[in-house]
Amino acid sequence: MEMVKLTPSVADNIWGGTRLIEEYGIKTDKNPAAEAWVLSCHPAGPSTVQNGKYEGKTLQEIYLEDQSICGKKGERFEFFPLLIKFIDAKQNLSIQVHPDDEYAMRVEGEYGKTEAWYILDCDPDAELILGFNREVSVEEFKEAAKSDAMMDICNKIKVKKGDLFFIESGTMHAICKGILLAEVQQNSNTTYRIYDYGRLGNDGKPRELHVDKAADVTKRCPPAISDASERKTEIFENATRAELTKCDLFTMYKLDVDGKYQAVADDESFVSLLCLDGEGKVTCGGTTLSFVKGESIFIPASSGEYTVEGKLEI
Repeated sequence: MEMVKLTPSVADNIWGGTRLIEEYGIKTDKNPAAEAWVLSCHPAGPSTVQNGKYEGKTLQEIYLEDQSICGKKGERFEFFPLLIKFIDAKQNLSIQVHPDDEYAMRVEGEYGKTEAWYILDCDPDAELILGFNREVSVEEFKEAAKSDAMMDICNKIKVKKGDLFFIESGTMHAICKGILLAEVQQNSNTTYRIYDYGRLGNDGKPRELHVDKAADVTKRCPPAISDASERKTEIFENATRAELTKCDLFTMYKLDVDGKYQAVADDESFVSLLCLDGEGKVTCGGTTLSFVKGESIFIPASSGEYTVEGKLEI
């Protein structure tokens, strides 16, 4: 399989905005455009190939034909392992939690969800919720979920552009209004809503909560927050690459290119490139693709050397 550019699946969740359409070139007739699943093999919203012999096919269809596109690190997974999104939160998302793999596979039949958020932009006073501001009991957790008392025990964090947050499964969290981010996560859509501000869904009814399941899986304590000053940064002739976060599921980098940058997609893993700003092109094998803000390129494992040229943030 050659390197491909992907068309995202778009979700119109009620809390979303329109910045992905207006600023990131996401094409959709949905309004709002809350999420763009820019690398997805999930049945709820698979990405579609734009070029080459697989044009028009979903990435999931290709993966089912040839699972080696994930590389050796993907062999331990029953499904395609990751999902990458843009998220535009015009309003608050529900306070929620995702289970770990053991619980999710047993109860929901899919992976749990560990994820990471890279803040692309935000309002000056924007904040998110991550864990609790103190340890709480199961009883207090369930009782607080019935009212605004939940807001009194949440850990609220002010955010700024360039922040990175690693959210391990079992960590209560919420993206709040005025935040635009890129997310790397496990290939799962299992979400347990804990509190939703009394909000009504599109059907005029309160959205479903999952407090009992959430109580089974939530770590009821303050979170661990990574320190941006400890990021490992590599300096190349025409590029800078900072390691944002690393776990046994994925490694996430911020790459700034001004000129030409070369790297390798080896037999260990595929490479996903997500353009956050700028324009240029990517060449791998006999394929060259233009690359602009909002676009997603998938390079299969074992593709070998690839080159990025232009002035881009990736």
